[in-house]
Amino acid sequence: MPQGVAATLLTGALAVLAGLGTTTPASAQTDEILGSVELPRQVLANGDRLSAGTYQVRLTDDAAEPEAAGQLSNLSRWVEFVQGDAVAGREVVSIVPADEIGDVAGSAAPGSGDVRIELLRENEYLRIWINQSGTHYLIHLPVG
Repeated sequence: MPQGVAATLLTGALAVLAGLGTTTPASAQTDEILGSVELPRQVLANGDRLSAGTYQVRLTDDAAEPEAAGQLSNLSRWVEFVQGDAVAGREVVSIVPADEIGDVAGSAAPGSGDVRIELLRENEYLRIWINQSGTHYLIHLPVG
């Protein structure tokens, strides 16, 4: 085999192998539906207005950035509020493991598979609390 052909084949094989290590599995690219929520009033999600109404809350693979000191990137991600086929807004969600929720929340957790919506700080903030199999998702939205 001529030297130029062998070098080309080797370069191509290395490029394929290098590409295999950078491919993200399809399951890691799939967003997860956390549940459906009924917003009782207008709120702001990352500066965008969300009208009162029903939304699907979808957890994305996007980590919230910049990370705070000591914060784990997999515990602070973005969720999307979806109506129909359209994303109406995005906000950061805090993900709290079951064994830590008592340190974070002052009230009893919703049951597994349930959603609780609470007004906080003299009705200035709305908290969406989703419990999925003991993992707690907390979203805080300014009322507006």
